[in-house]
Amino acid sequence: MADAVELTTQPREGRGSREARRLRQKGLIPAVLYGHKEETVALALPGEELEKVIRHGTHVLDLKTNRGVEKALIKEVQWDYLGKEILHVDFARVAADERVSVSVPIELRGIAIGTTHGGILEQPLHTVTVECLAIAVPGSIRVNVAELDVGQAIHVRQLQLPPDVKALADPEAIVVHVVAPAAAPEAAAAPPAEGGAEPEVISRKEKEEEEGE
Repeated sequence: MADAVELTTQPREGRGSREARRLRQKGLIPAVLYGHKEETVALALPGEELEKVIRHGTHVLDLKTNRGVEKALIKEVQWDYLGKEILHVDFARVAADERVSVSVPIELRGIAIGTTHGGILEQPLHTVTVECLAIAVPGSIRVNVAELDVGQAIHVRQLQLPPDVKALADPEAIVVHVVAPAAAPEAAAAPPAEGGAEPEVISRKEKEEEEGE
């Protein structure tokens, strides 16, 4: 088991968007810590360190506060509209032996053989919710697609999960599959051959007049 990541926090007194902007200008990210029937605490964390932790796929870490070290689960991260800068983070207190539900990214590995046969690789499911111990949340779920041919799929029930990790999604949900390319549209009806005469249409009245002559 990897060592727990620890981040040092500082208390946050002010509230509101103006205070949040002031903190971010100083390289700090506003956050809150709640749960376990204890008071909600407003915190500020070093932005550069926090971003590395989040982008690395860490879900649970130790927060060093003025109350001591508290294990916390990253519940929600608010990004700017470009998805580049963290605006705010919600943390929930957890115990090491507590089971938690977390959405984990799915990471594809390999090149599907079906794509070399003209198929198209599609991934309907990019994350999967799993249940496991707070200290055993996987950073991602890796899926090897190398043997996937046209018309074949990998479902949630086929995911290779770490020990004691359970997927909560529909077992029959498709994670990734290789589909045949869309059928080409039917060729338009060919125009009449050049110089070919169109069939003459004779009305019933004209036909009767000709027969009466």
